[in-house]
Amino acid sequence: MLRVENVKVYDLKESVIACRNSMRLEIPEYTDEEFEKSLERACKLAPMGGGHNNFLAGIRVAFDLVYPNYISPEMQRYTFFKIVNSSSKMHRLQKMAARPEAYNKYVTQLSLDQMSDLAEKYNNDPTYENFMRLVSNCPQGIELFMRCTTNYLCLRNIYRQRKNHKLKEDWGAFCKFIEGLPYFEEFILA
Repeated sequence: MLRVENVKVYDLKESVIACRNSMRLEIPEYTDEEFEKSLERACKLAPMGGGHNNFLAGIRVAFDLVYPNYISPEMQRYTFFKIVNSSSKMHRLQKMAARPEAYNKYVTQLSLDQMSDLAEKYNNDPTYENFMRLVSNCPQGIELFMRCTTNYLCLRNIYRQRKNHKLKEDWGAFCKFIEGLPYFEEFILA
């Protein structure tokens, strides 16, 4: 099932300070004192939308994501959810296919056995047809991984759209990750 690991948050302090730039005459100093002064304004702007909360786009988040293949099309809907690099089903499927740990708990033993057989056929006779049989019959529950970057503004949209999603184990885990980010209540939940 979906897991988020190795999370890093960047430019939170700088983006909160920048939320007051429209009222400034000079570039601010990025100090703790300036952050504290700006935090109150940021908390007021975060729920407003309409461009007032653009500072949220500057708070960048990077993480590793382990995910079932079936969730890929849903993730690709978010334009600011960037894939840095990912595992490759095309390059590694013949090695992954026979490994039960490469699939989530909902993939049946029948499917695992079939994948093992198809991988063996491809490894013994690596023709295009054998490869296409292997790829075409791969269960959607195969688990892949990728390094991603996004920002608080995008995570705010994802959270609102997915917190009660039908894929509750997967999107639920992703929403739990979002809930653990600094200033979640003030900037994302607001």
